[in-house]
Amino acid sequence: MPNQHGAWAMLATPLLVGILASGPAWIHLPLTAFWFLGYFAFFATGIWLKAKRRVRHRPPVIVYGAAAAAAGVLTLVLQPALIRWAPLFAVPLGVGLIASALRDERSLWSGLSTTIGSSLMTLVAYDAGGGTDFPRAWLLAAVIATYFAGTVFYVKTLIRERGNELYYWLSVGFHALATLAVIPFAPALSLVFAALTVRAAIVPAFPVTPKQAGIGEIFSTVAVALTALLTI
Repeated sequence: MPNQHGAWAMLATPLLVGILASGPAWIHLPLTAFWFLGYFAFFATGIWLKAKRRVRHRPPVIVYGAAAAAAGVLTLVLQPALIRWAPLFAVPLGVGLIASALRDERSLWSGLSTTIGSSLMTLVAYDAGGGTDFPRAWLLAAVIATYFAGTVFYVKTLIRERGNELYYWLSVGFHALATLAVIPFAPALSLVFAALTVRAAIVPAFPVTPKQAGIGEIFSTVAVALTALLTI
């Protein structure tokens, strides 16, 4: 099972935002199973590649891969049109697996690619639920992607890159630009991003444990998701 706590939020949030924006439907059940099992297969494959394809790491790849394929086929049988979104995931998926093979899965480029890939599920879940306002769906996906991309910078300033001025200013600058970017279409959401900018500027000055950082991300994720759904 995945041991990266932040991955669970990146899995659940885009999916839930897409479901809530379009309205829940029965198709979301197999789609959710496919999404989570697919990530488990991706995570297991990453470990297998990182371990130089050792045989003992292969069983989870096969089991999760087969289960994900079954859920994916069921989803497409029920709603074949969803296949049109598959090409969008090719690049993020490829980048993630290459990063694992290079043992560089915690790099900035890998993290940003993963956030973009996960945010695309907003579109798939929205389409599956019968949503028709795709400009709104793309905007919601962009907001989710922007927020999670910001967390990549922010969390690094708390743990792996703590004390690194470059990452600190990248984090603060990214959040500030995100705040300005959302003002034209969601003023209320810009207030949330402004608060995240202040957080990015102040919190790294204090000792923060991974658990504390994770709890903070839960509240921030809920705030961003709910505000986006209500104001976009």
